[in-house]
Amino acid sequence: MGFMKRFRSKQKLKDKEHPQLRSYAYEFPAVYTGPDCTARLDDKILRRILEYVCPHAIDDSYDASELFGTEGCMTCDTRDLAHCALTKRQWYGVAAGLLYKSIRIDAVHYCELEEVYAEQRRRKSRGHDPIDPPTERLRQLCRTVRDNSYIAQRVHFLKLPYMTREGCKADLARTVSVLPNLEYVDLPDGFFTGEAASHTLRQELQARCPRIRKMRYNEGSEQLLESLLQGYWRELRVVEISKIQFEPTVLRRIFGLLPWLSDVSFEHLPWLGDSIFHSAAGIPDFPALDTLTLKKIRNVTQQGLAQYLSTPLCRDTLKTINIKDCAGIPVSALHSILWAGTGLEHMTYIATVSAALPIDPLPPLASISLRVLNFEITSSASNQHSMYPPAASYYQYLTTSLMSSSLPTLRQLYVLDPDFAESLTLAPPIRPFADSPHHTPRGFNQPLEVFSKGLDELDWVFTSVMPADAYGRRGSMSGGRPLSSYSASKGLGPQWGGESRKSIVVPNGFGGFLAIPADDERPKSAGNISTSYHNGTGNRGSWFTHTGREKRGSRADLWR
Repeated sequence: MGFMKRFRSKQKLKDKEHPQLRSYAYEFPAVYTGPDCTARLDDKILRRILEYVCPHAIDDSYDASELFGTEGCMTCDTRDLAHCALTKRQWYGVAAGLLYKSIRIDAVHYCELEEVYAEQRRRKSRGHDPIDPPTERLRQLCRTVRDNSYIAQRVHFLKLPYMTREGCKADLARTVSVLPNLEYVDLPDGFFTGEAASHTLRQELQARCPRIRKMRYNEGSEQLLESLLQGYWRELRVVEISKIQFEPTVLRRIFGLLPWLSDVSFEHLPWLGDSIFHSAAGIPDFPALDTLTLKKIRNVTQQGLAQYLSTPLCRDTLKTINIKDCAGIPVSALHSILWAGTGLEHMTYIATVSAALPIDPLPPLASISLRVLNFEITSSASNQHSMYPPAASYYQYLTTSLMSSSLPTLRQLYVLDPDFAESLTLAPPIRPFADSPHHTPRGFNQPLEVFSKGLDELDWVFTSVMPADAYGRRGSMSGGRPLSSYSASKGLGPQWGGESRKSIVVPNGFGGFLAIPADDERPKSAGNISTSYHNGTGNRGSWFTHTGREKRGSRADLWR
């Protein structure tokens, strides 16, 4: 009894010394008791607000998980959106629709929480197999959609890490089997080559997911491509075909069964030639596409593309054409393709050349609709370090076409020549008073954004070239390697690298230019590939920064 009495007396003494410690346990944060203004919000406005809470929830692209980039931690954003769904009954329908429309499972947290969770997983897995977070999340998602058909019908996009989709084929098959409105899902590489291990997943996707929008067919998937004749995936929009052996006649019949087809990519197909575009009795015509991509297709020539673009429907529908390493379509044929494609807005031409252009003059590149041009010409390895590399003549041809005002609507130009922007302003100015009153001076008549870089550079250099003034003086341009806030990857895809650099151009009144960095920014070297940015408040934030709050980089980040 004496011992317990002494213990009670010491406890009372501690409470008297720190009375505030006891009061903290019963205090609650301040709660807003005014009118609820959110009750008057329309569902469209509320959805727009919640989209800022979880930006990746509106990702409707058909790109793989690793090709989609966004700021902040997407796992934390998903958690915040889930909390919003449980906040009010009014918010549940809108938040749940966003939460399950575009599902993304990441391997790690892109914030400091990854260190905390990694340590917790390390403690729990002592003496056991380590826990794989994305695998567990996929299994939980599978259990959720199989138990709740209402949620399963809301899923349209499912993005998974590479290792998860490669190692969890059975779980992925059970998940997609209950997703009738699924439009895109990240699939293992073996699925596109006819691998036997993906047979169950392939059957479930064909039988249960009729609304798939994108599919790829690689070497060994000839039977999978031919199965489209049985009526699978009639709503396909994007088809990529690479390194397969197939009959052009059967391929045309398959395309005839896909009324929504808008984007087709051919890569390394020796059997593909100009006949794929020819009309034949009893065979559907080649479909009118929005985007056509040709990679290492040697037997398709400019005559075949001209035949395809001769049809008014195809000519007006085609907006983007990508040509990469196609020996049958040289630079000298681009002017005819641009002339035939009256609706083209974006052209990509990539080639490695070993000889310069012939001395005979070529018609300039002319188009009244082209807005973006990716003109990537590189000299062969044996000619890169010569005094006169072959690629220089091709860029000179492009300069001549631009100075002749043959591309009046062009606004963005991408070249692999770091000095290309300077060459545009080195042309001699034209006198404003010509022999004829109707004479049109040479030079630029519209502003042009030039993105250039050398072969050994990682960042695109942005240069703004302004048109010449009324007195015939040359337009101004930016120079050097100033800091940029423009991301070429947002408009051209991740294959264009990371952040490009951007400058502000100030004319000096004498036909020259002054390049100054943007406000609250300073120049950086061309070799710096840091993805830090300025958030507009003068504070420098990292790519882990969320909107409205800053977070430090994580030592457990796998992408640095």
